[in-house]
Amino acid sequence: MILDSIHNYYEALVAERIMSTLAREVGVDQDFLEDVACLALNQLPARYVRNDLDMALFLTIRERERMQQRVIEAVLHATQQLRQGGPAGTGA
Repeated sequence: MILDSIHNYYEALVAERIMSTLAREVGVDQDFLEDVACLALNQLPARYVRNDLDMALFLTIRERERMQQRVIEAVLHATQQLRQGGPAGTGA
């Protein structure tokens, strides 16, 4: 199917950020991590690609840095929102 080879480039960036920052925290479960991912991704633009390498080759250093910064901010905001009792309907 066509959609099997297409994905949002931000998904991997968000997952990497979550795994490198939140996944090691005591008391954090899979549901929390998935909710953070949903909330963070909903804050970011969709950047659909067929191959991550294609995207990486065509991004400037400045664009890559900006994308990483947006991911950091989105994950932080999503984490704070959930920890403060934010909305339960995250789309997960």
